[in-house]
Amino acid sequence: MIKTITFAGIHFTIATMVAFALTGDFLLGSLVAMIEPTINTGAFYLHEKAWQKVAFLKRRQSMTQVKTASFAVIHFSVAFTVTYLLTGNAFIGGLMATIEPAINSIAYFFHEKVWQRKSHESIDINFNKSVAA
Repeated sequence: MIKTITFAGIHFTIATMVAFALTGDFLLGSLVAMIEPTINTGAFYLHEKAWQKVAFLKRRQSMTQVKTASFAVIHFSVAFTVTYLLTGNAFIGGLMATIEPAINSIAYFFHEKVWQRKSHESIDINFNKSVAA
């Protein structure tokens, strides 16, 4: 769950900046930036669970590029739908769905790399403790 919370913080920050830049309206931009990441945070959690439990995906857990691409598709769909529904403008919805997930996909890739490194360090520390004992 900590992994989801850290990504949510990154996501909310990026969404707020992009939504405000596209709409020019702080209230509307804030609304988009609150709803879209909230839905995507839930999608992120379910995406993580799928990659942990589905055998086909679990075997490919280390394929960061593939995992990133799969989440990007989900993210794009949510970003477009939320922005379009709130603004009524398909063009702004399309821009939001292109720009915001693209930036967040890059952030996701590096976030995933940090968590992989953290996981490996944890394994190494636990292994070293058991060997020393």
